[in-house]
Amino acid sequence: MKMITLGSTGITVPQNAFGALPIQRVCPETATQILRRAYDGGMRFFDTARAYSDSEEKLGAAFEGMRDRIYLASKTMGRTPEDFRSQLDTTLRLLKTDYLDIYQFHCVDQCYRPGDGTGMYECMLEAKEQGKIRHIGVTAHKLNVARECVESGLYETLQYPFSYLSSPQELELVELCRERGMGFIAMKGLAGGLLTNSRAAFAFMAQFDHVLPIWGIQKMEELEEWLSYMECPPVMDEELSRFIEKEKTELTGEFCRGCGYCMPCPAGILINSCARMSLMVRRAPSDNWLSATWQENMKKIEDCLHCGKCMKKCPYGLNTPELLRKNYEDYKKILAGEVKVR
Repeated sequence: MKMITLGSTGITVPQNAFGALPIQRVCPETATQILRRAYDGGMRFFDTARAYSDSEEKLGAAFEGMRDRIYLASKTMGRTPEDFRSQLDTTLRLLKTDYLDIYQFHCVDQCYRPGDGTGMYECMLEAKEQGKIRHIGVTAHKLNVARECVESGLYETLQYPFSYLSSPQELELVELCRERGMGFIAMKGLAGGLLTNSRAAFAFMAQFDHVLPIWGIQKMEELEEWLSYMECPPVMDEELSRFIEKEKTELTGEFCRGCGYCMPCPAGILINSCARMSLMVRRAPSDNWLSATWQENMKKIEDCLHCGKCMKKCPYGLNTPELLRKNYEDYKKILAGEVKVR
C-alpha cells in the first residue's frame, strides 16, 4: 500500500482512509466494531464532522486510549467565532482528545481570510496557538471557492469531491494543490454511491501521489473490500481504463451527487435520493427502490412548493425541482413496466 503525505502537514498515512459520515447511521456497538477493524486493517486517518450527528462520539468511544496511533480530522459548520469555539470544544470532548490533527471549515461559501471582518480565520489561528488543532483545512463543493482557498495559501489541506467522473477543471484543482504543496482529501470517491466498482475508484485515486481518499463506510463488508486493497491495491490498467471511459460516457450531464446540503425540504421530499432515483435503480438495482415506502417518498415530489430553497443551497448549482420532476416521471414509467431497468 502506497503511503502519501498530505502537503506540508507532514501527515503520512496509507492512501486508503476512513470517512466517518455513514457511521452515524449504525448503532454504537457496530460503529466500534467497524472502526476498530479499520484500524486493525491498516487505516490510520479518520475524518468526521460536528455536523455528522453522533459520528464524533462514536469515534471517541472506539479509539479511547489510542489517540497517538491515529490521525483525526473534523470540521465546523460554525459561521461566527462563538459557534466556532463552541463546536470545537464539543468536538474535542466527544472525540475524547485535547487536539485535532486537522480542523476544517465545513462546506464554505467563501474563503475565510485574516482581517475579512468575520473573525473566522483568526479563530483557527487562536485554536492552533492553544494547541487544540495542528493544521488548518477547508472543505468546499463549489469549484471557484475551492480554487480561491488553494490560491490564498492560508490552508494546509483542501477536502473536495473527487472521482473518476471529475471534470477537467476539477483535475486542474487537484494539480494546483500539488503545485502549492497543499494536501488534497478526496471525498465522494464513489460519487455519492453512483459508482459501484471499487477497484476502478481505487486505481483512479492511486494515480495521484498527494491525494488521500476517504471512503464513506457503514457496513463491515464495505470496509473489508477497501481493506483488501491494503496488500493488493488495484492499479490502472487497460481494462479499468476502458471501464472508466464507458462510465464517463453514461454519466455525462447534470446529476445529483446525494450530498444532502439541500435538505431539509419544506415539502418533506427526500431530495438527495429522489433527485437521482433514475440512476440508482439502474446502477444499484434493488427491489427496495421500488418498495411501497419509496413509492410514497417519490409521490411527495407532487407536493413540491417550487420555493427554490434547494437550488440556492445546492453546491453544484443544479435545477433541483426539474431533476425531481424528471426522476418522478421516469420512476412512474418503471413502475408501470414501460421502462425496463434490468
